[in-house]
Amino acid sequence: MNEENLRKIQAITEAALLAAGKPLSVDQLRDLFEEGERPARQVMEHVLVLLEQSCQGRGFELKKVASGYRLQVREEYVPWVGRLFEEKPQRYSRALLETLALVAYRQPITRGEIEDIRGVTVSSNIVRTLLEREWVRVVGHRDVPGRPAMYATTRQFLDYFNLEGLDQLPPLSEIRDLEEIGREIEKNMQAEIEFESSARDAGDNDGEAAPDSSPGQTLH
Repeated sequence: MNEENLRKIQAITEAALLAAGKPLSVDQLRDLFEEGERPARQVMEHVLVLLEQSCQGRGFELKKVASGYRLQVREEYVPWVGRLFEEKPQRYSRALLETLALVAYRQPITRGEIEDIRGVTVSSNIVRTLLEREWVRVVGHRDVPGRPAMYATTRQFLDYFNLEGLDQLPPLSEIRDLEEIGREIEKNMQAEIEFESSARDAGDNDGEAAPDSSPGQTLH
């Protein structure tokens, strides 16, 4: 494929990622083209490398996450970009972060097992928030009396926290307690602008905003 065609595919890919507001996989990007002009998978992967290189020295980057690729603001520019948004970024309670951390590291895990480890009851609001945000899902039921649901993390969890896979979570050996696990997970978040923005629902329960609970910021 000649250089002119590669530049055209790169421009189309960049435009699609800007417009999508969510990660796109290699196959989704290839499907943008008519069958007769559809680039081979290897060509599309090469175009993504070229696009990544073209972002060097700019205020945004091409980031690969679990669901595919997206264009996002570089983390170091978040303090300035954040001033464009009147609504303060969502911050999460210690209880929610600890619950999420246990699901991430001990999955599949039941609500009762989470409560045994934390030593306190897990609020229904926390479980509902994690399910509604599609960060966790029910993957089965434990074969014990009552058959409690077992929870595991999702691709949306990996995407939100800027991870390609669970192996990118910080090693447990480097973390002292559950709260620190939650903070380490949250540190993996980088700035992300969705060009088709949608306002978040603000909550006032245990699973929602806790104004001082996180140093990270994600832009939506």
